[in-house]
Amino acid sequence: MDPRPPTDEHERLGEAPSDDDAWRLWGPYVSARQWGTVREDYSADGDAWAFFPFEHSHARAYRWGEDGIAGLCDRYGFLNLAVAAWNGQDDRLKERLFGLTNGEGNHGEDAKEYWWALDATPTHSWARHLYRYPQAAFPYDELRHRNACAGLEGAEVRLADTGVLDGDRFFDIVTTHAKAATDDICLLIEATNHGPDPAPLHLVPQIWFRNTWSWGRDPRRPSLRALAPKQTVAADTTVVEARHAWLGTYVLVAEGAPRILACDNETHTEAVFGPDAGPSTTAYPKDGVTRALVNGDDSGINPAGTGTKVALAYHFPHVAPGETVSVRLRLRGDHQIDRPFGASYAAVLANREREADEFYAHVIPSEVGEEDRLIARRAFAGLNWGKQLYRFSVREWLDGDPAGPPPPASRRSPGGRDNGWGHLALADVISMPDEWEYPWFATWDLAFHCVAIAHMDPGFAKNQLLLLVREWAQHPNGQLPAYEWDFGDVNPPVHAWAAWLVYRLDGARDHAFLVRVFTKLLMNFSWWLNRKDSDGSNLFEGGFLGMDNISLFDRSRDVPKGWRLEQSDATSWMAFFCLAMLRIALELSRTDKSFDGLASTFLENFFSIAEAMETFGTDDVSLWDEEDGFYYDTLVDPEGNSQPVRIRSLVGLLPLIAITNVPTWVFEELPDFVGRLRWLQRRRPDLADSLVSARAGGTITTTLSPLPSPRLQAVLRRMLDEGEFLGAHGVRSLSAAYRDGVTMEVAGTQMSMRYDPGEGSTRAFGGNSNWRGPIWFPINSLLVDALRSHAAGAHEDHVVEFPTGSGRMVGLDVVADDLDERLIGLFRVGPGGRAPATPRDHPSGPLWDVHPTFSEYFDGDTGRGCGATHQTGWTAMVAHLICVRDARDARRTARPAGR
Repeated sequence: MDPRPPTDEHERLGEAPSDDDAWRLWGPYVSARQWGTVREDYSADGDAWAFFPFEHSHARAYRWGEDGIAGLCDRYGFLNLAVAAWNGQDDRLKERLFGLTNGEGNHGEDAKEYWWALDATPTHSWARHLYRYPQAAFPYDELRHRNACAGLEGAEVRLADTGVLDGDRFFDIVTTHAKAATDDICLLIEATNHGPDPAPLHLVPQIWFRNTWSWGRDPRRPSLRALAPKQTVAADTTVVEARHAWLGTYVLVAEGAPRILACDNETHTEAVFGPDAGPSTTAYPKDGVTRALVNGDDSGINPAGTGTKVALAYHFPHVAPGETVSVRLRLRGDHQIDRPFGASYAAVLANREREADEFYAHVIPSEVGEEDRLIARRAFAGLNWGKQLYRFSVREWLDGDPAGPPPPASRRSPGGRDNGWGHLALADVISMPDEWEYPWFATWDLAFHCVAIAHMDPGFAKNQLLLLVREWAQHPNGQLPAYEWDFGDVNPPVHAWAAWLVYRLDGARDHAFLVRVFTKLLMNFSWWLNRKDSDGSNLFEGGFLGMDNISLFDRSRDVPKGWRLEQSDATSWMAFFCLAMLRIALELSRTDKSFDGLASTFLENFFSIAEAMETFGTDDVSLWDEEDGFYYDTLVDPEGNSQPVRIRSLVGLLPLIAITNVPTWVFEELPDFVGRLRWLQRRRPDLADSLVSARAGGTITTTLSPLPSPRLQAVLRRMLDEGEFLGAHGVRSLSAAYRDGVTMEVAGTQMSMRYDPGEGSTRAFGGNSNWRGPIWFPINSLLVDALRSHAAGAHEDHVVEFPTGSGRMVGLDVVADDLDERLIGLFRVGPGGRAPATPRDHPSGPLWDVHPTFSEYFDGDTGRGCGATHQTGWTAMVAHLICVRDARDARRTARPAGR
C-alpha cells in the first residue's frame, strides 16, 4: 500500500493538523465587516449598529478585528492585506462591503454587494475571490432611502435594482492567493471591464497592522515603511517592509511603481466625533488614503512613507471593454526574493491551481457529475473563505480599556449583555455563517459547517467542535456560547450529532477526539437537564431555539406570565442529543468498558423523554395530538392545565430526527448495557416502548425512536403533503395550509400568523430571519438523514404515500433520495438557464448564471434564495449531500441483486 498522501494538498494538511501550524498561519481570515458588531460596541444602550456605523468604518480604528475585501491576514490578525478600489466616481474608497443595518430598510442585516468565493483549499495554499464593482458611483444613499420606503410587504432593494450595473457596466475584480511556501504568498489582482465603454479604475491593495497599541494594554507599536529604490530586492518593484514584535519582519513586494500612501491605522477623531472631541492622536489617521485619492487631499499622508497602514495605488485611466488589468504582489517573511515576478511566480499560481483540482477530484466522489461537482466545490470554497479571525475577551470588554473612558454602568447591570460570560476569551480562526451578516460564530451553525468541512479538512472540523467546549468558551455551568449578540441564548443541541458525523466521516478512528468532546458535552447535557426542564417532567423549554419567528409568539420572551411552554422541538432536540451521546458512548465502550454505564444512562434518559412526549401532567395531556396526527408545543398554566399551540410547523416534525439504530455488535460486545436494556424491557415496558426491533434477512435490527409506526406514518403524511410541508425544493418550515393566515386564542389572547414562503412579513425578530414557510437547509438535512436511519432500521419495510394523495407507495429510502434531489436541485441550472436558488435581484446572463449562490434560506414555493445571499455556512451542507449521495449510490450499484 502506498503510504503517501493522495495529493499535495493532503500532504500539506498532514503537516498542519492544528490551527497554529505553519501552513495555516496565513489565510483569508479578514472579516468582510467589523463595524456594527458587539465587540466594537461600547455604548450604554447596546445598539451596536448605531454605535459603530458604516460611516465610521473608514476613519475609526477597530478594537478587536479588521475588515476588507478578499482579505488575507495571519492567524492572529496582526498584519492584514486586502483589495481596495476606486472607480473615480464614488465619494469614498471601496475598502469594505456595504449593507443595511438591522433597523434600516424592510430587510435589514443585508449586504448590498455582489461577490463570490470562487475556489479555495483548506490550508489556503490556493484561494480565489470575485468582487463585482460598479463603474458608476455606488448608490449608498439610494439603497438606504428606497429600502426604508419599501415596507415589509415590498421586496428588498438590492444593488442591481438601482440600475448601476445595467449593460454590464462593472469591473469583475478577481483576487488570487497562492502560497509558494508557508511564509511566501503570491497575490494576483485582476480587474476586467465588462461594460461597453472604456472606464477608469484605481486598484489599491492595502497592507496594515491591526491597532493593538491605542487601548492601554500593549504599548508595542509595529511599523510599515516603504524602502528606498536602492533598498528594493529587484528592479521595477516597490517594497514595503513590515516589522512586528511577534511576526518578525515581512516584506510586501509590488510590481512596478505604484503611488505609495502611508498613514496610521488610528481614528480621525475630528472627522468621526466632531471638532469638539479633541485632536487625533496622529497627524496621519486611518482615512488618509481615501482623502488623498478621492478628495485630492494629501494632508493625511505621511511624506516619510512610514506608518501602520500603507496603500499601493495603481491607476488605469482607460480600461477598454473586455480588457483585463492586473497587479502582482508577493508577501514574504524575508528579503531574499530573486526575481519575485519571474517564471517562478507564474509557476506557483499554475501549480497550486492544478493541485486544488487534484485535491477536489479526491474529495468529491468520481461519480459526481460536472454540475454537481461545481456546486460542491463552490460550497467548499465558501467554507474556506468563511474562516474568519474572531478575537474577543468579554472580561476586557466589560471592564473597558485603560486608555478609554469607563464602561457604562449598564454593562454590569442585571441582564446586561453577556455580563455572565466574563470567562469567554477567544483569539481563533472560526468558521462563520458568512463574511458579512455574521462576522461572528453561531454555535449551531458551526456544527453544520463542520459536517461539510469534514469531507475536505476533518482536522479543522474536529478542532472547531473542540474549541467551543474548551474552558475559555464553554460556560462553567456547561452551557455552550450561542452567538455574540447573546452568548447566553439557547441554540439547538446539535454538537454531539456533529461530532459523531465528523468522527465517522474521518474514518471512525480518532477515539481521542471522541473522548475529548464527549466528556465536555456531559456538562452541556447536565446543563440542559437542570436549566431547561424546569419541573422535572422530561419535557423541555428553550425559547426560540434558533428558529426565530416560527411560532405565534416569541417563545423566548412572550410566554404568558406564570405559564410555561413545553416545546415539541426542545424536547425533540433533547431526545436527539440523548441518542447522539448514547451512540458515542457505545462506540467508546468497545475499547473502554467504563463508558458502558454512561451508555445505559443515556438510554434511560431517552426512554424518559420519549415517554414524556407521549403523556405528561395530571390530565395525561400529550405533546402528541391524536386527532391531528401531529406534535405541538403546549402551554401549561400555574394550575397545571394545558393548551396545545396548534400550529403545524417544524416543531412538530422534529421528533422524526430523534432516531438511532443500535449496532448489532452491541449485543455481542457490551453485556452490561444489553443486560440493562433487557431489564428495562421486562420491568419498565412503559418506558421501553420507544424501542422497536425487527428481523430482516436473518438479522434483528433494534431502533430507538419516540415515534411508533402509526405516529411515524401520521407525521409523514403531513410532511409529504404538497399542500402542507412538501415543496418542490425541500420541506417547508410552516405548513402552506396557512397561506390565508390562521388565528387562535392563546392564553386568552387572539394571535395570528400566516405562511410566508420567502421573506418574512413581520419584524418579530428583525433582520432576515424567517421560519414561517421557507426551506432551511440544515433542518432539511437532518430530516433526510433521519429518514435514512428509519429506512435502515426497524422501519426498513415501512412504505408511505409519496407525495401524500398521489397513490404512489414507496419506501423511506426512496423518499430520502427524492428530498436529496430536491435540495441539490436548488443549485442546478433549470430550463430558463438559471438555478432555482438564484436570488431575485441577480440579473440574467452568463456573467451571473455561472455562479451558484448559497443563500440563508429558500422560498418555500419557488426555491428562490432569500435572506443573506452569501451565507454558504450551513447551506454548504449541499456539498455533504452530494458527496454522501454519490458514495452511497456507488455502493448500491456494487450491491448484489436481491438486497
